Amino acid sequence: MNDKSSQAVIMQIIPELGAGGAEQGCIDVAAAIVNSGARSIVVSNGGYRVSELARIGAEHINMPVHSKNPVVMWRNIGRLRRLIKKHNVGIVHARSRAPAWSAWRACQNTDAHFITTCHAPYNISGEVKKTYNSSIAHGELIIAISEYVAKYLIDNYEVEPERIRLIHRGIPLERFHPATVTPERIIELSRSWRIPDGSNVVLLPGRLTRWKGHHVLIEAMARLNRKDVFCVILGSDQGRTEYRQELEDLIEEQNLGAQMRIVDQCHDMPAAYMVSSIVISASTDPEGFGRVPAEAQAMGRPIIATDHGGARETIVRGYTGWLVPPADPDALAQAMDEVLMLNDAQRVVLATRSMAHIAENFSKEGMLQKTLDVYAELLQGKISIPLKSEPFEKTKQAILESELSNAAQ
Repeated sequence: MNDKSSQAVIMQIIPELGAGGAEQGCIDVAAAIVNSGARSIVVSNGGYRVSELARIGAEHINMPVHSKNPVVMWRNIGRLRRLIKKHNVGIVHARSRAPAWSAWRACQNTDAHFITTCHAPYNISGEVKKTYNSSIAHGELIIAISEYVAKYLIDNYEVEPERIRLIHRGIPLERFHPATVTPERIIELSRSWRIPDGSNVVLLPGRLTRWKGHHVLIEAMARLNRKDVFCVILGSDQGRTEYRQELEDLIEEQNLGAQMRIVDQCHDMPAAYMVSSIVISASTDPEGFGRVPAEAQAMGRPIIATDHGGARETIVRGYTGWLVPPADPDALAQAMDEVLMLNDAQRVVLATRSMAHIAENFSKEGMLQKTLDVYAELLQGKISIPLKSEPFEKTKQAILESELSNAAQ
């Protein structure tokens, strides 16, 4: 595989390389491609994470593939086709709708296979929007990040089930594991958030947009009516200042000003989870996957999520977490009360189950291996697929041994 002319070449296309799960997945897969001995090219409109590609040995090509302008999208067809032919690209993997239109056309009359990843159940508000969304369904194979997304593709775009490959998003357990978080990090974060001593901390991570269900949590906090609970809503308003003010007003209206705080951002999410007594995902609309429930379980924290979308696949109801009806503050308050009633031994058992569940089913290593398997399926042996990473079974076993030991004490 050292000879470039014999290397399999895989090109991923994504609008930009900034924050987000799709972007992280793109970078992780790029590293796995390089690790497998193949050549990895990423096409995007740039972003602050481009430098990460150079560090892992992948290549970046700048192109305005983020644009939804029909003229730019049309010009991108020719640009991408020239790249495919110049670099002898074997697979073009589009990760978003606008670039998928250009990439699909660009692959025609070339030897490149075209595949897509569907990251979410895109809103269908009319035939024009449905047609725009349909580019993600044109892949020779389509990666769906959850069973919920796979069903969305089948129901709305008549995608044949045999064209869908289910690959859940993966959690990097080398980062999201309790043992990786030092007490100093937890203390520092607690101080910066001004958490009262002895409080049970409820955490809802997620950008400030209405469908994330912040208002449902505020109303649930009022119904819970416990002074020993402190709630942190963690997420940027991204310019939605009116919605943030609406939340602040609701907090004051419910007399929760001393018990709730909105925090713009956090650069240490593992520590944020460890500070928490309960993690909440209160989305009123179904999420395609939802990283918060999976990350919380990986950290061994009790999770309460809304009973729809990807959360139904990442949480084992009554075994690793709680699922409550959407937009139901009474049900959310009751679940919170149940979590707060757990004793230390029950929390350890819950943590053991949760961490083992994520390790078994939602690891980053598993996601990468399955993605390489899809590439190998299309290239029919032209790519070697062993994934060189730290032995994951040892990590999983260490989790179990550590938590079971704690439970026995």
